[in-house]
Amino acid sequence: MASTLDLTPRATARGVGSNADTIVYDYTAAGSAFERATRSDYFGWIDHIRAAAGCTRPIRLAGQLLTIDPSTGRVLEQRHTDAMPDAAIYTACGNRRATVCPSCAHTYQRDAYQLLRAGLVGGKGVPDTVAQHPAVFPTFTAPSFGPVHNRVVRKHTCGNRKRCDCRPEPCHARRDSGLCAHGRPAVCWARHEPGDVVLGQPLCLDCYDHDHQVVWNLYSGELWHRTKQAAERWLAKLARRRGIPRVQVVTASGNTRTVPPVRLSHGKAAEFQARGAVHFHALVRLDGVHPDDSTAVVPPPAGFGVADLVDALRHAAAHVAFHTPTHPDRPDGWPIAWGEQLDIRPISLNGDGEVTDSMVAGYLAKYATKSTEVTGHRSVRLTTDTIDDYADPDGDHTARLIDACWRIGRPTHTPVPLSQRPRDPRPRPGFVDPWECPDCGTHTRYAACPTCTAARQAALDTQPTKPASANPYARLRRWAHMLGFGGHFLTKARRYSVTFQLLRDTRVTFRRHEDQAHEHPAAGGQLVDHHDEDTTLIVGTLTFAGVGWHTTGDALLANTAAAMARERRTTGREELAHELSTTPAGTVPAAA
Repeated sequence: MASTLDLTPRATARGVGSNADTIVYDYTAAGSAFERATRSDYFGWIDHIRAAAGCTRPIRLAGQLLTIDPSTGRVLEQRHTDAMPDAAIYTACGNRRATVCPSCAHTYQRDAYQLLRAGLVGGKGVPDTVAQHPAVFPTFTAPSFGPVHNRVVRKHTCGNRKRCDCRPEPCHARRDSGLCAHGRPAVCWARHEPGDVVLGQPLCLDCYDHDHQVVWNLYSGELWHRTKQAAERWLAKLARRRGIPRVQVVTASGNTRTVPPVRLSHGKAAEFQARGAVHFHALVRLDGVHPDDSTAVVPPPAGFGVADLVDALRHAAAHVAFHTPTHPDRPDGWPIAWGEQLDIRPISLNGDGEVTDSMVAGYLAKYATKSTEVTGHRSVRLTTDTIDDYADPDGDHTARLIDACWRIGRPTHTPVPLSQRPRDPRPRPGFVDPWECPDCGTHTRYAACPTCTAARQAALDTQPTKPASANPYARLRRWAHMLGFGGHFLTKARRYSVTFQLLRDTRVTFRRHEDQAHEHPAAGGQLVDHHDEDTTLIVGTLTFAGVGWHTTGDALLANTAAAMARERRTTGREELAHELSTTPAGTVPAAA
């Protein structure tokens, strides 16, 4: 069994990469793995690192663990990590990106699948009646910022879109094969293959509006928010025309509000296109409103169906548009609206439709672990020291997008660039003569008393935060490595489904008692705590000790053990499913 970990540190991931090589041997990775495997404590080490064995860059923690009797508060046992293998506790990094840590991303993907599917068919605390709610699968795309190379297939005859061999249409076929304003061809007669490197690249880099695209990425989350609000307003007007009364609900503060009888719940995944613009895939469900319990998930009033939901989303997508705030480079701002391509498909819950619940849940869960890899760009957050390695106003498509983020996100209140401002010729003052603070009596050589300064800072921390920066585009620099998009790749409405925290807590509880006879969780997804058993409280005072494995040999052994364990679990699920004639539990189906 070979390891799937790369044996060199990753330059694009935070921390030290796949391994640290803090212990250097005079031989190769295989030699260091052999040296580890021949130790007498090898099997204890394997059991110790099992929780993070498949992780590419695990977190190492150091400190002590205290076992406390909760009834008396007496410390029953005290353990320090110095007595453990490698003097540290290994925990998985939990990164959702498959290019950073495939193992943790796989766990995140399976949790996302269960979370999204539960919002369609119920389970895990979501009532089964949601299967009767109208639900659709819309895809919202960005507008055009300039012609790019693409691959368009009018009608697919292939069985698998991943290996599509259908004959595409010419990329940009025009009768007049003229030139653009910069003297480059404005046509492309090629029929591009699926993996062609030019897909998503502009026909002319100088004609393409890179500034507009990164600003659209920045405000795409606000555009989605307004679209959902517009769709709910359209449904509320439809309910009023049909004579359905509004519902009075009691808020958490005890006030009474009158709200529309329908509302939308959604789960949404963002996906980067090859051109570097995001588009959204969503699961939108139509719910009703319970008058006594605002958190309850109830069906919509009679008469509302999938057609009403489709009409509401199409109306909202066509009419929602706004302009961004003013900018020195664009005094009128940039227009933000959806593109012309809008695909809305009803979801079939009986498994025989074109789009099923398992298909869309697996589709969204797959893209929740991706990022900008499709554009060919991968990096961590950029700074003034690293921006020159990626941004270039005369470079390729991605380099110009990053340059646009950094340029538009500059401090607009500074009249002169910082690099051109005159510097103060006076040297920076150092320590002063010793003095005693008259307020607290602290003796110090700092110009300001450190004790009083800390007290004033603590008082400021308790006050409300200051308003956001005067420059609404400042976030573009923070998210330049994401081409301007600063939102999360998987979001959901509060009432759509359960939370990731509940899924993680359930998994932790199961693993903690998997060697014991235990009952299934109670209905409603609540964790059951057996108070009749003798329990103890474990308190850890752990601190960060490092990232990654000590050697490439440790990474090889740990990942190989994790791969073998995953294969055994997969085989067990397949055998059980074969006996029961069902689908293996936890399987994430591949979307077309």
